[in-house]
Amino acid sequence: MSKYIPTVGIEVHLELKTATKIFSNSVNGYGSGANTLVNVVDLGYPGTLPTLNEEVVNLAIKTAIILNCNITKEMHFDRKNYFYPDNPKNYQITQSRTPIGRDGYVEIEVDGESKKIFIEEIHIEEDTSKSVHRGEATLLDFNRAGVPLIEIVTKPCIESSNDAKLYIEKLKETLLYAGISDCKMEEGSMRCDANVSLRKNDSDQLGTKCEVKNIGSVSSVGVAIEKEIIRQEKALDNGEVLQEQTRRYDEKLEDTVLMRMKEKGNDYRYFPEPDLPFLILSDDKIEAVRNCIPMMPDERREKYLEKGIVLNSANKLILDKEISDYLGEFLDLDMDFVIASNLLLGDIKAYLNKESVSIYDTKLNSVKFIDLVHKISNDTLSSKNLKDIMIDILESDNTIDEIIKLKGISNISDESYLVDITRRILEDNLESVSDYKAGKDRALKYLMGMIMKETKGNANPKLTSKILEDLLKR
Repeated sequence: MSKYIPTVGIEVHLELKTATKIFSNSVNGYGSGANTLVNVVDLGYPGTLPTLNEEVVNLAIKTAIILNCNITKEMHFDRKNYFYPDNPKNYQITQSRTPIGRDGYVEIEVDGESKKIFIEEIHIEEDTSKSVHRGEATLLDFNRAGVPLIEIVTKPCIESSNDAKLYIEKLKETLLYAGISDCKMEEGSMRCDANVSLRKNDSDQLGTKCEVKNIGSVSSVGVAIEKEIIRQEKALDNGEVLQEQTRRYDEKLEDTVLMRMKEKGNDYRYFPEPDLPFLILSDDKIEAVRNCIPMMPDERREKYLEKGIVLNSANKLILDKEISDYLGEFLDLDMDFVIASNLLLGDIKAYLNKESVSIYDTKLNSVKFIDLVHKISNDTLSSKNLKDIMIDILESDNTIDEIIKLKGISNISDESYLVDITRRILEDNLESVSDYKAGKDRALKYLMGMIMKETKGNANPKLTSKILEDLLKR
């Protein structure tokens, strides 16, 4: 056990899901050719003026609400002055003194117990351009300049790398469902920095903080923090005096690497942005945004459990927002949601993954899906039948009944007929009957297979299985 106590704070930069940038009408997009989504405002041309994108404010308010923050109703933007090649104006428009959200929290579950990760503040700002290094040259892509960001800063309250990872997972899930961002860490729309320090006792002041940048995935969050804790432990054990520094996480090395030592008294000369008026948020404005918040993951999970879906399946549904949204359309209906969830997570998802298509691009409309669930529930269709017709269900305009007729599916549910067949199979396979009575489970599967062979796979499997077991017990 370590003799040091780690303390972690996390900063998340989140690109917002808006059509245009924060202060200009340039398209807010990803994957276009370098410097194609820019205009004179993004490039910082002299004489250009920023115009605040209202949708950015709406998404920031929504973020503050879902992260349980107090909302600042009167705020202004600030200029953060610094010179760097990727900063075209030599200052960044951000919020320093009046962040839109303060004192929130995200609730995570650790070993079955709830724990709050406290948020210091949420503020709105603009992104810089992207530096691309080619040998000794550095190229600049200004497509990202002016992309709207929200920075979410936790208090230094995270106690382990595992808690940090759980926080990022919960934060990502929450923001994705609220429609704030696509949260694609691999594309840079969600970027994470971690501040790590060590101390010997709870009563001690926080230790020297080192910042780890460029953490590009949820799994890397835990690894990066753990490696930084180990590095600092070794340094302290060797009697070294830690100095504040900025490091980056190298995925190939799976370790943190020094970028630069932090300078003392770094002065960004913050002052209120003179080209943007103060922003006043009314109660009506905040309530209008609150009313647009969709059903969030925790509420969905609770509803799934109420419908009889097991926790593991409920969590899998939450992980796939599209599938979860699709199932959400039926939550007020009377149907077997265990069957519905198994369908969506099983054969349907397998097809979607194989074909790389959205469920909304298939022919599985709501009427067809409801009918499919009911037919499985009342044993009109068996699991074998389903595998035979799933492609037709997803690709054709035919109803389930029309598909069943075209495929010649006949699910035999005549109990007396099935009893007669089962008795005949047992009489012809007395050795297997003896094996079953001797505790050999394979005999049951063999006898069931013989019945299905006799009925050409058309026997109702649930009913047949019950009849077989009843007769074997006699």
